[in-house]
Amino acid sequence: MCEKNHYCYKYPHPALTCDCVIFGFDGLSLKILLIERGIEPYKGRWAFPGGFMNIDETTDDCARRELWEETGLYNVEVRQFHTFSAVGRDPRERVVTVAHYALVKISEVKGGDDASNARWFALNEIPSLAFDHDRILRLAFQTLKERICFEPVGFELLPKVFTMTELQNLYEAILEVKFDRRNFYKKMTKLGILIESEERGAHTPARIPVKYSFNPEKYEELKKKGFRLEF
Repeated sequence: MCEKNHYCYKYPHPALTCDCVIFGFDGLSLKILLIERGIEPYKGRWAFPGGFMNIDETTDDCARRELWEETGLYNVEVRQFHTFSAVGRDPRERVVTVAHYALVKISEVKGGDDASNARWFALNEIPSLAFDHDRILRLAFQTLKERICFEPVGFELLPKVFTMTELQNLYEAILEVKFDRRNFYKKMTKLGILIESEERGAHTPARIPVKYSFNPEKYEELKKKGFRLEF
């Protein structure tokens, strides 16, 4: 133990950061939240929200704090998915980052801290990213594609009330495939996680879509038990 610092060691230690890949959905396409960096290195380039971990934080604590400071997103569930440790990934010093992803409803965010701007981008409109964040994004998207078949993810991404078309659009955007409308409807209603949000009158035109909300109890039950959704 040193007098000026909490911890001192004989051997050099790398710095540790946390980066957050934030997925949103606008009803048609999957979106990624990016931060325009306001400081060097890579000033003016786009990157994921993130920063250095404090000595008294866990990596999840760090990820949530950085989200709050840089985007205004609060109380977001973050999930670790990989650690990136390439030697030259950060020009400042030896930095290892623990990457997280989160699913959030589209909302307005504001820049702060070392961010000058925060913006949602469609997957096909992602600019060249700072550091190794292009690689982080590819792995985050692959992780989401794998987990959507084992976790019902719509609760975090869709509005409280939504149509079956919006739910199908979400799964198609993530899995990058097209589904038969009738088969998709049968599979989703069979899970028991959807409830009609309002009664339809006998004379309601068929062209007006049924609106649904999630059954939170059934939803949490499936999350805990795990399920496999195959198309």
